[in-house]
Amino acid sequence: MIYILAQAESPPPTTNPIATSLIVMPTAAQFSAFLLTLGLCVGIFLAVYVGLFYVLRPLVRKWEKDTLILILGVSQTPLTIIFILLSLKIALFNLSSSGEIIKWVQKGMTALLIGVLTYWITQLFTEAAVTYLKAYARQTEAVWDDVLIPLLQNFIPVITYIIGISLFFSSLGVDLSGIGLALGSITVVLGLAVKDILSNFFSGLVLLVDTPFKFGDVISTSDGSLAIIKQIGIRVTKLYLIEQHCEVYIPNATLGNDSITNLSRPTTHYAYTIPVAVRIDADATMATNILQEIVAGHPDTLADFDDKLKSLDSFYGLKEAQEDGLSKKEAGRKRILVEKEINLQLKKINTAFEKLIEDILIVEKGGLDAQELKGLMKDYTEILDLMGMVVITERKGKRQRSWLEEESTGKQNLISLVRVWYEAWLEDPDLVLEDQNILPEEWEQKIELLKIKLSKLFQTISNPGVNETRLDDYAVKFLDWIETNFKESSTAWKEPQIQITDIQGSCMQFSVRFYIDNIQLEHWRRGERVKNEVRREMIRRLRLAHIYTG
Repeated sequence: MIYILAQAESPPPTTNPIATSLIVMPTAAQFSAFLLTLGLCVGIFLAVYVGLFYVLRPLVRKWEKDTLILILGVSQTPLTIIFILLSLKIALFNLSSSGEIIKWVQKGMTALLIGVLTYWITQLFTEAAVTYLKAYARQTEAVWDDVLIPLLQNFIPVITYIIGISLFFSSLGVDLSGIGLALGSITVVLGLAVKDILSNFFSGLVLLVDTPFKFGDVISTSDGSLAIIKQIGIRVTKLYLIEQHCEVYIPNATLGNDSITNLSRPTTHYAYTIPVAVRIDADATMATNILQEIVAGHPDTLADFDDKLKSLDSFYGLKEAQEDGLSKKEAGRKRILVEKEINLQLKKINTAFEKLIEDILIVEKGGLDAQELKGLMKDYTEILDLMGMVVITERKGKRQRSWLEEESTGKQNLISLVRVWYEAWLEDPDLVLEDQNILPEEWEQKIELLKIKLSKLFQTISNPGVNETRLDDYAVKFLDWIETNFKESSTAWKEPQIQITDIQGSCMQFSVRFYIDNIQLEHWRRGERVKNEVRREMIRRLRLAHIYTG
């Protein structure tokens, strides 16, 4: 009896609780729900996938901008993996009561999703966003975006991966508080160690925002050296020393605290001065005329176009034609003739803008009605014709949309003349290989900026809204931009200046001051080459006149 009672009161055989919690077979209903949910998710994601990559992509290819194409190209593989993981993760919710293994599988899938999302976001930024931002930066005149975008291109992915890795381990249940504390301490130590680098970095940003100079400007440093601004980097600014023909790197903080003279402001070109002595008994007027003719005769100096064309053939010592190329005189004459046409076109545009501004000032009093806006648009259309732009109008039902496009009829206009001009410039035998890319890139960027500004002004005149009393200000600002940032219509103030500076003993001292066309060409050595050729021609011509004293 006692044996029977003891056997009855003894506990049932024990089971392994860990094994029970890890392995719980799903019921038939749970498994059916899992398969149904998985199939539904796969169907939805498959429809989205087909819509994005087989329906939307062919439509996007017809657009001029390729940003969306880049986004779709970068997204195809990551989205495929994300769709698969999300389908499994959503379907596994039906088996969440089937034990710890399923929960760990879900955690692993969450971690994988975070990893793929991190990679996808990084690729979207580096491939698509950066490409768009670089294209946008080329359409602006600001310097800071040209430097900031490469910095973001290297900096943002690092931050994204750090955040992604932290979330990856957190989703797996790893405690990162100790690692965060250690990283914080390391950051403080590194901050103290790299304070000079940070100082230079922020000084570089200040230089970009304040823009005391831009790339290609000629500056005079505190020690009197002439240098060209080539690049503002994270830590240092790269300068090209003209006289030493070498590069120098100055910390941004040092440059920001230094006294700098920008020789390219307010003019975009640097003036060269050559002292020359002639005999005391020489005719001062004759000597001045000879020097004037020499400077005007060089194809790379700025002077009256008619004087240049008349004096060009008498200038000796210029490069002759090589192989199938043009000689310096032939290339120079070709370029001067086109530039003369450009400046005449710019004067016509200037006159047309002055008429537009005058009409705006007359009709804007009391507000603008539809008829007055139509008259202003007629004036602006004449300007667009001179520029080389046409108005395209599209009507859909009752709605009408208008925009500007470049004219393609081959008619002579400002844009077409500028292209002919820089293409003629490329035939100059003195240019170096890099100039073949610098010139087209520089002028095509200017042309794109011109188109953008013309379009903005067109939209403002079409629908002035609250800006109807400021249309004249926008027109004046645009006209000023053309003269200062696109192309000067007149360089009369830059013509050669010949002055008698002193008379000593048996000599008259002359100062010859002149400008050249573009100092950024030929590795920034163009000015020194022109100066040497002009000086050499002065010696030759003054000796022929028997008035040179050395």
